[in-house]
Amino acid sequence: MLLRMLPPGLYAGRVSRLIERSALVYRRAWLVFVSGVVEPLLYLLAFQIGFGALVGDVIGPGGQPMTYVAFVAPALLVASAMNGAVFDATFAVYFKFRWSRLYEAMLATPIGPLDIALGEISWAVLRGGMYSVAFLAVMAVMGLVTSPLALLLIPVALLVSLAFAAVGMACATFLRTPSQFEYIQLAVMPMFLFSTTFYPLSVYPGPLQAVVQVSPLYHGVELARGFATGVVDLSMLGHVAYLLALAAVGVWAAARRVSKLLLR
Repeated sequence: MLLRMLPPGLYAGRVSRLIERSALVYRRAWLVFVSGVVEPLLYLLAFQIGFGALVGDVIGPGGQPMTYVAFVAPALLVASAMNGAVFDATFAVYFKFRWSRLYEAMLATPIGPLDIALGEISWAVLRGGMYSVAFLAVMAVMGLVTSPLALLLIPVALLVSLAFAAVGMACATFLRTPSQFEYIQLAVMPMFLFSTTFYPLSVYPGPLQAVVQVSPLYHGVELARGFATGVVDLSMLGHVAYLLALAAVGVWAAARRVSKLLLR
C-alpha cells in the first residue's frame, strides 16, 4: 500500500514485468544456474570424502558434536545463495545499465526506477532460492539433514539473497568499467572464507571476532547452522533484523541511484 502512494515517476507497480522478462531470458541459459550449484557442491563432496575424515567431529550450535561436513554444509548453502544473488545484481545489472541501456528504454514506459530496483532484486532472490533448494536436496541425499527445521534453510537463503542482491545492485550502479568488478570479488571472497563458513567463531582472536560478526554472511550462516541442527535461540532474531535492515538500505540506495542516474 505504501508503495502505491509513491509518485508515479518513481514507482508504477510493474515489478512482475521485470521478473517475467528475466525468466524468459534465462529459460535458454539453464546451465548458468547449474554452475551456481556446482562450486559449493564440489566443496561439500571434498569435505565429505577427504578433508572431513581428517578433521573428525566438531562442536556445533548448542555445544553438540557433529561431523565437519554437517557443520560446513548449511554455510555453503547460504554462500551459494549469496553468490547467485551477487552475480545477478552486479554483473547483469551493470550490463543492462552501461552497455545495453535497457533501463533507459524501460523508463520510457510506465515502469519507474523503484520498479527496476525491486524487479532486479526480486529476480536475484529467486535465483538464490533456486540454488538453495537444489543444495538442500543434495544435503538430504547425503544424509546431512537431521532436523525438520532444516526446511527453514530456504527462507534463510532467500533473506541472504535479498540482502546481498539489494546491496549488490546499489554497488553496481557505481561501477564504470568491467575491471572494477574486482572490487566486488574483493568483498565477497573474504566473506565467504571468514564468515564462520569453515570454522566456528571461537577460533578467531577476540578483535577479529568483532570484524567477523559485522559480515552479512556471518548472520546468514549462523541462522542456517542453527536451523540445520535444530538449535533455536533468541539470538536468531538479531541475525534476521540485521539482514532485513541491510536489505532495506540496499533497496533504498539502489532505487535512489537508478533514479539519479537515469532521470537526471
